[in-house]
Amino acid sequence: MHTAPAQPATAKEADGASVDSTVAALYDVISGPAGAPRNWNRMRALFAPDAKLMVVTPNREGGGFALRTMTVEDYISRNMSAFNTNGFYEREIARTTDAFGQLVHVFSTYELLRSPNDPKPFMRGINSIQLAFDGKRWWIANLVWRAEDAGLALPERYLQSHQ
Repeated sequence: MHTAPAQPATAKEADGASVDSTVAALYDVISGPAGAPRNWNRMRALFAPDAKLMVVTPNREGGGFALRTMTVEDYISRNMSAFNTNGFYEREIARTTDAFGQLVHVFSTYELLRSPNDPKPFMRGINSIQLAFDGKRWWIANLVWRAEDAGLALPERYLQSHQ
């Protein structure tokens, strides 16, 4: 089991100031070249206490799909060795946002690259991000994602931003 190295900073000042800065910080904190340390304390600081990260994956036993649920700590420990071995750059290519008061839902279409200059992503998908405002800052309450695959292509409407 890998443990995250201690980082002195917990968040950049702008993290949580707006929905845009929170989503941008999420993509920024996990992206980087192979072996580059990630600021895991910054990532922890983006999420509300008890927030969950979930990925929809094909269920290898019996077909269908499974929802794998993680804490922020689970995500960190499951991805540290991959980030040490491979470059990983996740960037937003489109966004659809719905808001009601202090509650915002962002459908963020992403692409994954091994290098920021790669001409073609190795994967694309959608992050479904629920954010809540506590009167002082925005928090990620939950994050669920699903990658595109041979059986499910990204619809054209999620390749263009809508506010």
